Amino acid sequence: QVQLVESGGGLVQAGGSLRLSCAADKTISSLNAMAWYRQAPGKQRELVARLTTGGTTTYADSVKGRFTVSRDNAKNTVYLQMNSLKPEDTGVYYCKADKLFVAYWGQGTQVTVSS
Repeated sequence: QVQLVESGGGLVQAGGSLRLSCAADKTISSLNAMAWYRQAPGKQRELVARLTTGGTTTYADSVKGRFTVSRDNAKNTVYLQMNSLKPEDTGVYYCKADKLFVAYWGQGTQVTVSS
């Protein structure tokens, strides 16, 4: 079992920045990967960024060049730095951890970008 707690969401104007944090109660280096997803109202949850234990990153095309996923192993925390935010980035952002063949999700944090 892995418990994840997201924080850092909020209301920001278009062009602004936010940094989301996802704190795990387990050593994140023991996990296969951690990822950020988001879900906008009326839409399906989509992958935003993923970071494997080996350091490989994957980004959705819509956020490439604007968002950066990183981690601090000492704090068992993964971050999502979001710059140049757009109204279409609005949604609930979820942290996900993969351990073997099991996925664990956080409760989500709301990000709202006003135009």
